[in-house]
Amino acid sequence: MAIEALGYVVVETQKLDEWDDFLCNIVGVMRAADPGDGARHYRVDARPFRFRIVAGATERLTAAAYRIDTRAALDDLAARVAAAGRPVAWADAAGAAARGVDAVFATSDPAGNGLEFYCGDSADDVAFVSPPGVSGFVTGALGMGHAVFAAPNFAATHAFYRDVVGFHDTDLPHFHFSPDPADPGMRFAFMHADNGRHHSVALGESPAPPSGCVHLMLEMTTLADVGRCYDRMRIGGVPESASIGLHTNDEMTSFYMQTPSGFDLEVGCDGLVIDPASWAPTAHKTISEWGHVWAWQKAMAEAAAAAEAAQ
Repeated sequence: MAIEALGYVVVETQKLDEWDDFLCNIVGVMRAADPGDGARHYRVDARPFRFRIVAGATERLTAAAYRIDTRAALDDLAARVAAAGRPVAWADAAGAAARGVDAVFATSDPAGNGLEFYCGDSADDVAFVSPPGVSGFVTGALGMGHAVFAAPNFAATHAFYRDVVGFHDTDLPHFHFSPDPADPGMRFAFMHADNGRHHSVALGESPAPPSGCVHLMLEMTTLADVGRCYDRMRIGGVPESASIGLHTNDEMTSFYMQTPSGFDLEVGCDGLVIDPASWAPTAHKTISEWGHVWAWQKAMAEAAAAAEAAQ
């Protein structure tokens, strides 16, 4: 069995028009033909969609969907997931057709994060055209990008992705976010599929947010594309979650902004491509080589400065 890549994501929202503006005008993806089931689809490449946005009562990522190489392998995975005590809900023919796949089932990891696994794929004959002129997104064999989830039950959730689903460890750091020696820090697991992207899924040892996701990542083809997207974020008044910086483990130059549903979208370029067959897991000590000043860090610094000024 091969986990080929992250194929698409599904988001439930009350803010369909905000998502439309965010994806098309800020990020630079393309609105696709509506599938006819009430959802809205958005493209970043030849696949019929990478974002499936569905009207609903909540604001959350309901699924990150990963492509499996064959139907037999998909059936085997479903059996392992069920044996591990996780739910397995197969989509009917209409549900699979709406996703442009041959077969798909929904489940969740032990932390409750939503997942879909599918086989078969399709392509759109209409050329991808970015509304603000993004030159392209890095996809192909590397897939859509990556998803990062919270896992308060870290060990059990990590074991599920590694031993049940079949992802592979890429980087297993233990980060500390304060100078306090009593800070226990947080464990992370960055995991790759059977392709060269450094990680297609990652887990952080933290409480699960109501948005169902920590962040998604899209990789653009050039630094200029990333910089222009950063400008569109600022001009458009989209909340910045982290400034431009360079990650240590996947060597991605990127920034983070808040989506209309509350989780973050990382937009980057020049990510590390690994050899999945020979990669030995690392354990980096720092998140970033430079930059990536987070909104919470800015807020703490501003609060400290205000308190000092008031004395």
